[in-house]
Amino acid sequence: MQSFRAEGAANLPGALPSLRDLFPLADGEQPVIGIFHSSGDPTAAEILAGTGFDYLLIDGEHSPLSLETIQSVLRAVAAYPTLGMVRVPANDEVLIKQYLDLGVQTLVVPMVDSVEEAQAAARAVAYPPQGVRGVGSALARSGRWNRIPDYLARARETITLIVQTESADSVANIREIAAVEGVDGVFIGPSDLAASMGLLGQQTHPEVVAAVKHVITEVKAAGKFVGVNAFAQDQARDYLTAGADFVNVGADVALLANGSRALLEAFQK
Repeated sequence: MQSFRAEGAANLPGALPSLRDLFPLADGEQPVIGIFHSSGDPTAAEILAGTGFDYLLIDGEHSPLSLETIQSVLRAVAAYPTLGMVRVPANDEVLIKQYLDLGVQTLVVPMVDSVEEAQAAARAVAYPPQGVRGVGSALARSGRWNRIPDYLARARETITLIVQTESADSVANIREIAAVEGVDGVFIGPSDLAASMGLLGQQTHPEVVAAVKHVITEVKAAGKFVGVNAFAQDQARDYLTAGADFVNVGADVALLANGSRALLEAFQK
């Protein structure tokens, strides 16, 4: 597990750290490793956090998790050094406002294909005049119900915005997307990327792998950090070697499905 650097959220008493507080890593000695949390079960989240993953990516896009559920999971994880990241269902300023008010410090916005969409996400996570985030910190966990001094003025310093590249269009526009002010990092989704390239279900196809590595190179050149989803261990290591700063290596529901199947098969003829 990584240790947080002494800037960003650490300089705003009461604010939790976010993913960018893990970068830059000291000499790149340890990769940042995380896992999807899709079940919505706080006990499962606490078990994973206690394992020592650097982050849990709580999935609001492909899982039936309500705002209340996500808040419960964030509270369960808060007792551990593991970060609670959240992927929102869509690039929508109203949804993003609600997730931020829950106290989400690291936000992943899916399906960002263009500069305009990246700019919209950046506006959604910032208060005016830089952005359009609605002001409700006195009512919300994000500002500890008005108990964090200077929260309104400094909230954006504590938030990490990650946009997700998962289409051929996004790959084509990645240099410009990565350069958008307010975008802190990029997360690559090879499954949807493969589908958009006409290679549905072929995340390890050479053309898909080449596209992922192209994104890694472009994002790093822009001075931003970049991660990728890769459940196959050899693929995850390959992307880390290619320069990925963090990698998502599994999901709680997949661990349960695969582990329970393997246990049953061990006792079946």
